[in-house]
Amino acid sequence: MFKAIILLKRRDDTTLEEFAHWWLVDHAPLAKALAGVRGATFNLVAGDGSGAFDGVSELWFDDQSAFEAAYATDHGRAVAADSMAHVSRRERLFVAEHVLVPRD
Repeated sequence: MFKAIILLKRRDDTTLEEFAHWWLVDHAPLAKALAGVRGATFNLVAGDGSGAFDGVSELWFDDQSAFEAAYATDHGRAVAADSMAHVSRRERLFVAEHVLVPRD
Protein backbone atom coordinates (compact mmCIF):
# COMPACT_ATOMS: atom_id res chain seq x y z
CA MET A 1 0.00 0.00 0.00
CA PHE A 2 1.25 3.45 -0.95
CA LYS A 3 0.84 6.33 1.50
CA ALA A 4 1.08 10.07 0.88
CA ILE A 5 1.44 12.41 3.84
CA ILE A 6 0.55 16.00 3.03
CA LEU A 7 1.51 18.81 5.41
CA LEU A 8 -0.50 22.02 5.14
CA LYS A 9 0.01 25.53 6.50
CA ARG A 10 -3.00 27.83 6.37
CA ARG A 11 -2.83 31.22 4.69
CA ASP A 12 -1.91 34.15 6.94
CA ASP A 13 -5.35 35.70 6.41
CA THR A 14 -7.14 32.53 7.64
CA THR A 15 -7.88 31.74 11.29
CA LEU A 16 -7.41 28.25 12.68
CA GLU A 17 -11.19 27.90 12.90
CA GLU A 18 -11.65 28.93 9.27
CA PHE A 19 -8.92 26.54 8.17
CA ALA A 20 -10.45 23.65 10.14
CA HIS A 21 -13.91 24.31 8.71
CA TRP A 22 -12.66 24.52 5.12
CA TRP A 23 -10.47 21.44 5.47
CA LEU A 24 -12.84 19.14 7.36
CA VAL A 25 -16.20 20.30 5.96
CA ASP A 26 -15.48 21.56 2.44
CA HIS A 27 -12.26 19.86 1.33
CA ALA A 28 -12.53 16.44 2.99
CA PRO A 29 -15.44 15.23 0.80
CA LEU A 30 -13.41 16.14 -2.29
CA ALA A 31 -10.40 14.16 -1.04
CA LYS A 32 -12.56 11.17 -0.10
CA ALA A 33 -13.88 11.08 -3.67
CA LEU A 34 -10.44 10.80 -5.31
CA ALA A 35 -10.30 7.86 -7.70
CA GLY A 36 -8.64 4.85 -6.10
CA VAL A 37 -8.23 6.30 -2.60
CA ARG A 38 -8.18 3.40 -0.10
CA GLY A 39 -8.07 5.45 3.09
CA ALA A 40 -7.90 9.04 4.26
CA THR A 41 -7.12 10.62 7.61
CA PHE A 42 -7.02 14.36 8.32
CA ASN A 43 -5.09 15.41 11.44
CA LEU A 44 -5.47 18.95 12.80
CA VAL A 45 -2.30 20.07 14.57
CA ALA A 46 -2.95 20.92 18.22
CA GLY A 47 -1.89 24.30 19.54
CA ASP A 48 -2.21 27.96 18.72
CA GLY A 49 -1.28 27.78 15.04
CA SER A 50 2.22 29.15 15.52
CA GLY A 51 3.86 25.94 14.27
CA ALA A 52 5.16 25.12 10.82
CA PHE A 53 1.95 23.29 9.81
CA ASP A 54 -1.74 23.31 10.74
CA GLY A 55 -2.86 20.03 9.19
CA VAL A 56 -1.47 16.66 8.17
CA SER A 57 -3.40 14.41 5.81
CA GLU A 58 -2.70 10.76 5.14
CA LEU A 59 -3.95 9.22 1.91
CA TRP A 60 -3.58 5.55 1.00
CA PHE A 61 -3.58 4.15 -2.55
CA ASP A 62 -2.66 0.77 -4.01
CA ASP A 63 0.59 2.23 -5.37
CA GLN A 64 2.18 5.48 -6.48
CA SER A 65 0.79 5.05 -9.98
CA ALA A 66 -2.75 5.03 -8.56
CA PHE A 67 -1.97 8.20 -6.58
CA GLU A 68 -0.61 9.96 -9.67
CA ALA A 69 -3.55 8.77 -11.79
CA ALA A 70 -6.03 10.11 -9.21
CA TYR A 71 -4.47 13.56 -9.29
CA ALA A 72 -4.24 13.54 -13.10
CA THR A 73 -8.04 13.48 -13.41
CA ASP A 74 -10.18 16.62 -13.58
CA HIS A 75 -11.40 15.87 -10.07
CA GLY A 76 -7.85 15.34 -8.79
CA ARG A 77 -6.70 18.62 -10.29
CA ALA A 78 -9.68 20.35 -8.64
CA VAL A 79 -8.74 18.82 -5.26
CA ALA A 80 -5.17 20.08 -5.60
CA ALA A 81 -6.32 23.52 -6.76
CA ASP A 82 -8.70 23.78 -3.80
CA SER A 83 -5.82 23.01 -1.45
CA MET A 84 -3.49 25.53 -3.02
CA ALA A 85 -6.18 28.24 -2.86
CA HIS A 86 -6.43 27.81 0.93
CA VAL A 87 -2.87 27.22 2.08
CA SER A 88 0.39 29.13 2.09
CA ARG A 89 2.50 25.98 2.12
CA ARG A 90 2.03 22.34 1.12
CA GLU A 91 4.63 19.61 1.51
CA ARG A 92 4.07 16.06 0.29
CA LEU A 93 5.90 13.03 1.62
CA PHE A 94 5.61 9.56 0.11
CA VAL A 95 6.29 6.92 2.75
CA ALA A 96 6.46 3.19 3.39
CA GLU A 97 4.24 2.65 6.40
CA HIS A 98 5.34 0.20 9.11
CA VAL A 99 2.49 -0.40 11.57
CA LEU A 100 3.79 -1.23 15.05
CA VAL A 101 0.48 -1.30 16.89
CA PRO A 102 -2.62 -1.82 14.71
CA ARG A 103 -5.64 0.38 15.40
CA ASP A 104 -8.83 -1.34 16.47
